[in-house]
Amino acid sequence: MSSPKVLFGFHAVGVRLKTAPQSVIEIYADPSRKDARMRQFLERAQEAGARVIDADGMRLAKLAGSHGHQGVAARVQALPVSHSLDDLLDGIEGSPLLLVLDGVTDPHNLGACLRVADGAGAHAVIAPKDHAVGINATVAKVASGAAETIPYFMVTNLARTLGELKERSIWCIGTSDDAPKTVYQADLKGPVALVLGAEGAGMRQLTRKTCDELVSIPMRGAVESLNVSVASGVCLYEALRQRS
Repeated sequence: MSSPKVLFGFHAVGVRLKTAPQSVIEIYADPSRKDARMRQFLERAQEAGARVIDADGMRLAKLAGSHGHQGVAARVQALPVSHSLDDLLDGIEGSPLLLVLDGVTDPHNLGACLRVADGAGAHAVIAPKDHAVGINATVAKVASGAAETIPYFMVTNLARTLGELKERSIWCIGTSDDAPKTVYQADLKGPVALVLGAEGAGMRQLTRKTCDELVSIPMRGAVESLNVSVASGVCLYEALRQRS
């Protein structure tokens, strides 16, 4: 069995209580926080039968590795990964919508990408093992529960994985500032993998070459590019709009 991990923040812990309460080992809560949000959270924890332990801010910060814990942290069992990427794709009804991240190493960016992917109804997020951050407590906090609901696959060779997606007739669309065609002109209604790189460096050259098509996000102001999580939201919600 995997070692327990720590979640912190109301959203991250609350989603785990809702989706897999049996996996919550114990919850740590700041007794000095007596506002309505904390009271509602503790009621939910009690209903789920979770063990709650009083912990001051210093102990919570040590547990979470961050001062952004909101007065709540939990030790939980890691949930088993029930699907490989192939298994997940085999089980999708309708057109797959995937988000592929190349070179996103900041946990705050990854957490925000997972949150927007979940909100837009993406089926999975894919990243390379050697150029990406894994799911940690900070990612889970920023994702506001989406780290518990959206499958996140870290693959050994991203270009090869994109090739395997293409063999499944999934159209791989990369984003690039210099692409003449915009994301709004692309057909996102069919099976699609949207490929984004980290801001600044963008996609690696091999990733770029492996894409079937490149599109840009129109920029009308002074800034040259968007944060990768914002760009993910623009692209994923355009796909959602077209599919609706």
